[in-house]
Amino acid sequence: MSFSRPSRAWLTCPMATHEVELTDPVDLCTPDGSRLNPAAIGWSRVPLHTANLRGRRLRTKKWDYWAVLAPDLAFSVTYANVGYLGIADMWWCEPSTGLVGGRPGPRPGGFGMHLPDRPGTAPLRVDGPGVKVSMVDDEGGTTITAEWTEHGEAASLDLRVDLPPGHESVNVVIPWDERTFQYTSKHQARPARGTMRVGDRTWGFGVPAGEERTSPDAAWGVLDVGRGRWPYSTRWNWGGGAGVATDGRTVVGLQFGGRWTEGTGATENGVIVDGRVTKIGDELVWEYDWAHPMRPWRVRHRDGSLDVTLTPAHDRHSKANAVVLATEVHQVFGRWSGHVTDDSGTRYDVEGILGFAEESVSRW
Repeated sequence: MSFSRPSRAWLTCPMATHEVELTDPVDLCTPDGSRLNPAAIGWSRVPLHTANLRGRRLRTKKWDYWAVLAPDLAFSVTYANVGYLGIADMWWCEPSTGLVGGRPGPRPGGFGMHLPDRPGTAPLRVDGPGVKVSMVDDEGGTTITAEWTEHGEAASLDLRVDLPPGHESVNVVIPWDERTFQYTSKHQARPARGTMRVGDRTWGFGVPAGEERTSPDAAWGVLDVGRGRWPYSTRWNWGGGAGVATDGRTVVGLQFGGRWTEGTGATENGVIVDGRVTKIGDELVWEYDWAHPMRPWRVRHRDGSLDVTLTPAHDRHSKANAVVLATEVHQVFGRWSGHVTDDSGTRYDVEGILGFAEESVSRW
């Protein structure tokens, strides 16, 4: 099987990508579901891949991970089956006070945690001990509800994340080889609103639809869809964010990755400007200190067309070692400042837009 990657000439932007842009639906795997379909290699502006994975259950990883970035609240909801383990997880933090909460929902063996081959085409629901999650997609967005208990208190989430007409995402296949590969669909800058309750306290977040450009209280949804087969040991960077540029009218979304894509000929890098993706085919430069994660995290393109720095306000540090499974993650939440460039060559400055960055080291 050949993994040559056709190139395409782009003349308008110094960050132009060599990656093939896909425009038609495609199966991720060969008909038997065991190997990567060469025709699936590339990227698209909307989800087009059907993840027809079959067999090799312990190496197959599937997840839908949602996060919301609000001015003084960040939270995530995870629905995943990574072969060894199913996960239904709720986590949140309030950076100004340092309050942190949530509830993990591990399900050994992943039994009962089903994710569709075509992401977003079927509801994801789980009702387990201490955690109940529902994720339902429709044409206009996603509705997520969750119920859980923490420290003896009842908690709940009611969330709506819009998918505005024409809003694009970064969808790409990362091909390590014909047997290990990952389809990822990364969504940034999707307007979000809702309510979270823990005990007798309630957080309302987001603003009415259409007011995101003018309100400092806007909240933004982040989606990471994963379907693939991973090497046992992995290390990655991921970062993202959203907000209004300093011109006061342009919504900018950030989507960055690193380490895990090196040497594959593909990246998950892109900038979303008013809903349209500028795909970045080059690896970006990440500068940060793992030992001191609350120091600034800088991400830049070597040609100077992109240079942004995250100032952290909270570090979500997790570490686990369960013999077969082991992971350690620093995920910091804060605000990005700097500049990005779209595929027309137009530069946009950002100052203090909401975001996050992370490094993860795993054996799984």
